[in-house]
Amino acid sequence: MTKIVNYTVPVEFGDCDPAAIVWYPNFSRWIDAASRNFFTQCGVPRWEETARTLGIIGTPLVDIHSKFIKTASYGDVLDIAVSITEWRNKSFVQNFRVTRKIPGSPAGTAPDLIMECEEVRIFAARREDAKPGIRAVPAPDAIRHLCE
Repeated sequence: MTKIVNYTVPVEFGDCDPAAIVWYPNFSRWIDAASRNFFTQCGVPRWEETARTLGIIGTPLVDIHSKFIKTASYGDVLDIAVSITEWRNKSFVQNFRVTRKIPGSPAGTAPDLIMECEEVRIFAARREDAKPGIRAVPAPDAIRHLCE
């Protein structure tokens, strides 16, 4: 069974373009926040702590696929359902499903699907040599256990 964590985003006036439609880069910002929230809700400590204990400094994005289905606007409340659908040796696939409850709809009505996104992220550690940068490392069992 895949663990799903929900992250709620209220759409503010400043999130929209002059046509009152959410400016698309805001979805990337919200999805990035939802990704970190997923780990937090699963019990994974802040990256500063995992850097000290596991050598993991974060989970940078290496690939993204987004599909926009409907627009969102000021006043909407979006729900971002986050799950990890695949664990790889040094990376994982995280899925995001962004929906909006239809105002005035009866209970049990399916929400509007706004967008879907799939990201591949790596577990990153600092390089072991003196050169700046990061390197991908195997997914720590402790983190996988918390998130499954």
